[in-house]
Amino acid sequence: MLSATRKTLRTPAALADAGLIPTATVPSLEQVARQFAVAVTPEIADLIAQDAPDDPIARQYLPDPAELQILPSELSDPIGDDTHSPIPGIVHRYPDRVLLKPVHICPVYCRFCFRREAVGPTGAGTLNESELQDALAYIENHPAIWEVIITGGDPLILSSQRLAAIAARLNEIPHVKTMRIHTRVPVADPARVTDDLIAALKSGPTIYVAIHANHPREFSPNARRACAALADAGIPLISQSVLLRGVNDQVEILGELMRTFVENRIKPYYLHHPDLAKGTSHFRLTIAEGQRLVEGLRGRYSGLCQPTYVLDIPGGYGKSPIGPGYFERNADGNSSVTDYQGTSHRYRS
Repeated sequence: MLSATRKTLRTPAALADAGLIPTATVPSLEQVARQFAVAVTPEIADLIAQDAPDDPIARQYLPDPAELQILPSELSDPIGDDTHSPIPGIVHRYPDRVLLKPVHICPVYCRFCFRREAVGPTGAGTLNESELQDALAYIENHPAIWEVIITGGDPLILSSQRLAAIAARLNEIPHVKTMRIHTRVPVADPARVTDDLIAALKSGPTIYVAIHANHPREFSPNARRACAALADAGIPLISQSVLLRGVNDQVEILGELMRTFVENRIKPYYLHHPDLAKGTSHFRLTIAEGQRLVEGLRGRYSGLCQPTYVLDIPGGYGKSPIGPGYFERNADGNSSVTDYQGTSHRYRS
């Protein structure tokens, strides 16, 4: 455990003082921090192996000079949120669901984040009360909306009172049947998962919580307790992860991550191909590499441990499954199906 300050570390100088980066790297990393926000909670700082330069936890959270290498293909809004944002705080990409983004602050700032140019400690883009009410009115005035996905930023950084007010308001809208929260908090800042927060989440429509983690070591004892508190309260938990070079790009690590989710009562849901966010090329694998990794899970790990591998199509066209294919129709009118060991079998359909 680190003996340094228990405050969130928000500057390269603070990271150096905590022993997480060499002091000599501070000037170059300050350039990164001026462009992309930095925050490392005490919980995450304690997980970073200081004697391992390729530590997968450090790679996710500590700034890197590689972030200043921006490719022509990389985008400020890689999944087209702005294209589908009719008013501040709402993204309406699919007919039956919307994103509600009440806050643009996070407890930690992931180095691969697809909203990295929109989030940060200044809170720019966080909704004021009038904007929040307008966003809720938009949801009320569109009866096709069945699900509201609360994201940001990280919505669980809000106070329990604020969350309860949003949840209660959604509960008053007859056509909203499901509320989903996307969060890093149970892993990155588990002390925030209190009885009051859980009560706030349960004051709205049917609630699901999607927990973001990318490496099994992120599940500290405190994180496991936070997830257990949510599950014990009857809140269904699902996962989201990003496939990241140097973090989870081995079948054994990816399989262990999925098993860790399941062991903590979190159903594996989405495995995202990394988006074309600026300064993130050092994290991206090819889709073919990703397909081989996902294929490696099939048959070797429980069916409970199989996430859906998806690509958020640049430009705002939504998510598409891009996992490996196992079924093929042949020219003779019959078909073949491939088992998890790679052997093809004829199938008469």
